[in-house]
Amino acid sequence: MNTLWAAALATALLTPAQTLDRRAIGELAFSPDGTRLVFTVTDAVHGTTRARSIWLLDVASGRSRQLTFSGKSDSSPRWSPDGRAIAFLSDRDGAAQLYLLRLDGGEADKLTDRSERISEFRWSRDGTRIALLMPDAKLPEQQARERDKDDARRVEKDERRPRVWMLDVATRTLVAVTSGPWRIAQIEWLPDGRHLVAVADATPASDRWTAQIHTIDVTTGAVTPVASPRGPFGGLDVSRDGATLAFVGARVDGPEPHDMYIVRLNPDATRATGAASAAPTNVTAATLDRPVSQLHWVDDHTVAGIVARGFGSALALIGTDGAVRDIATPVNPTTFARAGNGTIAFAGETATRAPELWIKPPTGDATAVTTLNEKWTSVPLVAPEVVKYRSFDGKDIEAALLRPTNSGSGTPGPFVVLVHGGPTGRWSDAFEPWGQLLVQRGYAVLYPNVRGSTGYGEAFVEANRADWGGGDFKDVMAGVDWAIARGIADPARLGIGGWSYGGYMAAWAVTQTTRFKAAVSGAPVIDMASEFGTEDSSAYDEWFYGTPYERPDGFVKSSPMTYVKHAKTPTLLLQGEDDETDPIGQSQQFYRGLKRYGVEAEFVRYPREPHGLREEKHLLDRLTRILAWYDRYLKPSGGATSPQP
Repeated sequence: MNTLWAAALATALLTPAQTLDRRAIGELAFSPDGTRLVFTVTDAVHGTTRARSIWLLDVASGRSRQLTFSGKSDSSPRWSPDGRAIAFLSDRDGAAQLYLLRLDGGEADKLTDRSERISEFRWSRDGTRIALLMPDAKLPEQQARERDKDDARRVEKDERRPRVWMLDVATRTLVAVTSGPWRIAQIEWLPDGRHLVAVADATPASDRWTAQIHTIDVTTGAVTPVASPRGPFGGLDVSRDGATLAFVGARVDGPEPHDMYIVRLNPDATRATGAASAAPTNVTAATLDRPVSQLHWVDDHTVAGIVARGFGSALALIGTDGAVRDIATPVNPTTFARAGNGTIAFAGETATRAPELWIKPPTGDATAVTTLNEKWTSVPLVAPEVVKYRSFDGKDIEAALLRPTNSGSGTPGPFVVLVHGGPTGRWSDAFEPWGQLLVQRGYAVLYPNVRGSTGYGEAFVEANRADWGGGDFKDVMAGVDWAIARGIADPARLGIGGWSYGGYMAAWAVTQTTRFKAAVSGAPVIDMASEFGTEDSSAYDEWFYGTPYERPDGFVKSSPMTYVKHAKTPTLLLQGEDDETDPIGQSQQFYRGLKRYGVEAEFVRYPREPHGLREEKHLLDRLTRILAWYDRYLKPSGGATSPQP
């Protein structure tokens, strides 16, 4: 055990550095015979990167070993159809390229050697070809201009979008399949070996949900439409017989994928054109009404997936008739794979159990088969208590509560309510560092899944359409009042915080009430109209409010910037400078407004960082500042428990 962990355990107080020291497990794939499993392990962040390696599990013995040691990002392991090798992506030599690792020994063999990044690939069913997604190479004159810094780029017109390429595995010959304006997001083979099914968009510049399901003839490059789901969709999977497609799509037209759909293919038309025989059918709207994800066909009539229910997640078998059967697991699955004999492997965790790999045989209970995060078994984390309270209109709101160990004294203490991202997100039974750090320092922490959250049905998701800062904010305040009424929260020491939509809610709160004495707003939406025109994808916001060009009133009504003159609460703003989801100008506007009206505020910018911070020192700085900010305003004089930054 290293010095960091020994010192922390000696004081039994979780530190910001400890919260970063966790390994993640993902990208599981069984060998064709089901006897072995490959998966990826992502190490704790070190400096500016997180190394990701590929591991191999022998299912019968439960023993696993590391296969790749590049120290870079080795990802997307996929078995060759004969089970003798795996192909994977790695950025060990620059942009991510395709490698082949034979399991009878030897080093990984580089299959492609291009300067462009490969984003996705799929083996053909006979193992002779690999279809992949990659943009065209830059032309020599373009490379020369970039070297000379004569590198002006026309928006959209100079974008090099990934297209489909075909790799002959034996000869290493790489041939382009598609051309034109397509933005292709996913590809899967059909059984005939001549067609791919793909999620592709011919008009991506419109910044709307215009992607469709197509087939691609790998010989001619012909792209043929199959189905046009309304709203966002993804996670396409092809049944074993190639007759049916499954995907996750929106209930009506947004705001996010929620239900399982199937599309029946016309067998004769598939061979010729890939045409569908009918429109997509929503399978789970009436029988499940909970968000599903990670769909994988089990047989020609059943799909396995993960279902989100409130704070929990479950593996489930979903029939094409809508019948649902849960598969019991002791932890919440985050990703999974299923072998042909019914054995299931999944990565799972809870708020107090760190991620590990589990194996569930066709009969019997699931067993953890790794100890990749064993050190966390000695950390005294606080288990959340799931509670319900009634909001202003009688709607029940579910929340998780972290109580400090001294809460039995009967004296209300400092209290922080944290709001999740989204709004179509949720708090789940998983480790969350802000709250765990705060609760160990004497704070009670509430995680409310307010209206708009996923995991409670489509109607609940749609409940805050065109109403950000309305019913959702009242749900937050009802949770605060609930905690005060039960002697948990001191009404004089209330805090609020969150990231993304949670950052929006924190900023909104300080313009609507003076009850909070400290706020932390990370990567927020502040001016909804200006964000619409500068974010990387505005279709999501359009579903909630239309466009500011045609319906500006809603954007103004729900923007914290509109009411910044009412703010009094000390506010900490945190944001990455390269954020394209909620651009840096959002926080800049709010900071200037707060300063104009004399509000105590700090604005911290993190260079190079996107919407979610990635670099070690930035992540540590953020957590340290958050603790210090709440201590400064919510703890009694002299009661600070974390250093001032």
